[in-house]
Amino acid sequence: MAPPTSPGSLRRIVAASLIGTTIEWYDFFLYGSAAALVFNKLFFPDSDPLVGTLLSFLTYAVGFAARPIGALVFGHYGDRLGRKKLLILSLLLMGGATCAIGLLPTHATVGSAAPVLLTALRLVQGFALGGEWGGAVLLVSEHGDARRRGFWASWPQTGAPAGQLLATGVLSALTGLLSEGAFESWGWRVPFLLSGVLVLVGLWIRLSVDESPVFKAALARAEARKTDDVAERMPLVAVLRHHWRDVLVAMGARMAENISYYVITAFVLVYATSDHVGLGKQTALNAVLIASAVHFATIPAWGALSDRVGRRPVYLLGAVGVGAWAFPFFALIDSEHFGALVLAVTVGLVFHGAMYAPQAAFFSEMFATRMRYSGASIGAQFSSVAAGAPAPLIATALLADYGSATPIALYVIAAALLTVVAVGAAKETRERDLAAIEPGEADEARESSRSASA
Repeated sequence: MAPPTSPGSLRRIVAASLIGTTIEWYDFFLYGSAAALVFNKLFFPDSDPLVGTLLSFLTYAVGFAARPIGALVFGHYGDRLGRKKLLILSLLLMGGATCAIGLLPTHATVGSAAPVLLTALRLVQGFALGGEWGGAVLLVSEHGDARRRGFWASWPQTGAPAGQLLATGVLSALTGLLSEGAFESWGWRVPFLLSGVLVLVGLWIRLSVDESPVFKAALARAEARKTDDVAERMPLVAVLRHHWRDVLVAMGARMAENISYYVITAFVLVYATSDHVGLGKQTALNAVLIASAVHFATIPAWGALSDRVGRRPVYLLGAVGVGAWAFPFFALIDSEHFGALVLAVTVGLVFHGAMYAPQAAFFSEMFATRMRYSGASIGAQFSSVAAGAPAPLIATALLADYGSATPIALYVIAAALLTVVAVGAAKETRERDLAAIEPGEADEARESSRSASA
């Protein structure tokens, strides 16, 4: 049994995870917003505007393709070496790639090399984020109070709306202060370069926290047994042996959460500013800014509710909610009023939060300690390739082909139904002990029992 973490230490762990994930998501979302607003002109200038946006979102999707690779690599070493070391590495990789994007020459300067370099740096971003999420939520989950694990583990999840808030806020301020020409010339670079300062702050905080006590206890048990168990050598193999059903549940649970989020926050910038609706960039950014603030505030509340009623009921409420909101979401945007746009995005993100908040504790509780980083990361990140990666692309293509939001709404509803099925098939995990005996140890115990009775 791991020793309890003091309240002061737990708050420091939560702060370190939250600030780190905020920086990582700031970097990741900044790219998505820039892809919707300026990258089509700067890196794909010879294309039709909507085709240019599609190509811009294609480089955006490349980051998602790298996330499963990051999940495999970071999960493997995070389960063998610990959570803290890998979280520091992910922060450095993400911050370095983001600063480099801010220094990139555009198509006008180096031609076709510009989108190639942009895509390469996007791959580094995706690789880093693929390893970040699992480590950040596990560090809090494995330190935290078991009775309030849903609440405490939801705080790293607020890094997503906090990063979105920060990225959108900086872009909104720049587009408001600068002319369109100045923003497209140099203003877009400023928020990418700011990432370097944020990384230094995050690194200072992360270096001050302790390794997970649950992981250290599991490592000590493994060393005492002196076995060459597959969980120590290849956590991925152990995950597929003991937890393959949990991986499938996690992947299905992520579909509605991931797809809805990128439709609501990334594609909305394209839809609201398209000829179909005709709102300005500043208006769309401000709506996402307000909604992200509400999203940030509601996530801990959903996490706390999951401690009272369970992870599954809260998650299912969110999945049903985003599906039911799909048609009203686009109808409100079509009204071309700023208030209606804010309401559409805010309600969508509140329902999204009901899935995202309990997700950290839910996924952590599915897997045993020496394979938890791998299991949670694989379940979360492999699904992002089929969910969040193509979501803005699919939505933009559907809008181009049909000139209507109806097929996009049906796409979100289909994702919601898939998540309802996956979470409905899962077991409730709220009462599970993260420091419980490992599956490999349980197998050994059963073998010993059979030998003794024989």
